Amino acid sequence: MEKIFEDTATAFALKSDSELERAYFLFKLIANEPLVKIGTAVTNFAINAHLPVEGLIRATVFDHFCGGVTEEDCLPVIDKIYEKKVHSILDYSVEGKKIENQLDSALAKILRVLDFVKEKDAIPFAVFKPTAFARFGLLEKKGKGESLSEDENAEWGRVINRYEQVCQKAYDLDVSLLIDAEESWIQDAADELCLQMMRKYNKQRAVVFNTAQMYRWDRLDFLKNLGTIAAAENFKVGIKAVRGAYMEKENDRAKELRYKTPICSSKKETDVNFDAAIRYMLDNLEVFTIFAGTHNEESSYLLMQLMQDKNIPVNDSRIWFGQLFGMSDHISFNLGERGYNVAKYLPYGPVRDVMPYLIRRAEENTSVAGQTTRELDLLKKEKKRRKI
Repeated sequence: MEKIFEDTATAFALKSDSELERAYFLFKLIANEPLVKIGTAVTNFAINAHLPVEGLIRATVFDHFCGGVTEEDCLPVIDKIYEKKVHSILDYSVEGKKIENQLDSALAKILRVLDFVKEKDAIPFAVFKPTAFARFGLLEKKGKGESLSEDENAEWGRVINRYEQVCQKAYDLDVSLLIDAEESWIQDAADELCLQMMRKYNKQRAVVFNTAQMYRWDRLDFLKNLGTIAAAENFKVGIKAVRGAYMEKENDRAKELRYKTPICSSKKETDVNFDAAIRYMLDNLEVFTIFAGTHNEESSYLLMQLMQDKNIPVNDSRIWFGQLFGMSDHISFNLGERGYNVAKYLPYGPVRDVMPYLIRRAEENTSVAGQTTRELDLLKKEKKRRKI
């Protein structure tokens, strides 16, 4: 397999010299773990104290990792990267809502995004998190199989109704809908809801996608069980495969409550698990549609190689690659240039509300061994090529 991800001219073709310098500066900062911790604390303080820091944040980290404040704000970015054959997924990255009217507002937001998806070829999917439609505590209680009170049963009915509205609209518009993953102790309830929606709306093709976090050692069996159910009941399964986003929280909770952690014991084990999931789904492509959400070059090369070995066209509609905006451009734009289906997750929302997302991005880049170093090496290579 040709090592296409070394092509920095294609990877950074859309970046001006000043944008390239900004990216290099940001990843230099992110590479410094103590600096990230200090910066996180200072930023949180400034936001909570309502200090006028939004302009600075917007000009640096926000504009690098986010598409804008509103859907319309994101359109220039969407159009720009689509010129390079890379799609966008509008991801409203405001977190931690729990009041009913906030959950209804999130529903209205996703219903509006579905209209954008239908109107623009550059946006192939809509996306939401289960906690955008359901209170965390309710998902936790439902996942444990505990009895719900009369009020909680009514609340759960409203959650199902939100899912039904958004899945029905996606089905009616013939567009696709990604449902992101949550912490393991609320994921069971989210999985059950998603299965209900797949049974109803995925008869002809994968409209509804669940997310499998492959740093969980039980997820390969979960996928195989899902594949068996789908084959028996004659519906399609959409899966976004990712490594995972809550490792420290998961391990800490398991230790505190004295149960076996759901997380693989090592990064190598996670990598093996992720790749095994890709192999399994590709072997069962009559049932599965795959969205490989990964910044891992080896996993990306593996999927490319398997497609080649099975004579699957690079643009087969059942196989997508995905990365986050502001990261791994060397993967996204080189895949797009060669005709693969690839999309960038494009977070957006008010600057203050998106800060938890941005802080998590910085912390994840700091903790993932080699990720930031690789970004810096590629940016340095492109700066040298341009003689900056």
